[in-house]
Amino acid sequence: METRQDLLNRLNDSASQLLVFSKNVTAPDSPMYEGWTVKRTLGHIMFWHESFARNVRDLADGVKPKPLSGAYSELNRRCFEELETMTFEEVIGRFEAAHDMINRYIMDDKLVLIPYRVGSRSYSPEEHLEIVSQHIQEHLKALKTAVRRSAK
Repeated sequence: METRQDLLNRLNDSASQLLVFSKNVTAPDSPMYEGWTVKRTLGHIMFWHESFARNVRDLADGVKPKPLSGAYSELNRRCFEELETMTFEEVIGRFEAAHDMINRYIMDDKLVLIPYRVGSRSYSPEEHLEIVSQHIQEHLKALKTAVRRSAK
């Protein structure tokens, strides 16, 4: 069984791979999925990473967390609306800031269960680290495919 530190190391590796990839993107408006671009996909990852970061910070600081509320489609719509006014570089910067916050707080002993979203169950820090790392890796694989396809 992997320790919290092992899982954090894995998440750090996933985040590092995503940042290296994103800093080499020359066409953030390249299409990905239906209605999704490279920028929107990175923004989606940033949006959920910021939620995770806020929740762990709040728990560590003894504040009641405010997890995201709404259906996935509504949350993605909100995310995309917010992205419209952001540059690609801002998306990357906000992801980095959220990731730094996760690193600052995730090892705190007060973290027992981390809320994910209203209406969903909470996860242990270890589960959450594993899920977030897998989420990044799945999107990163699709991002790399989209960028290769648009380069042809």
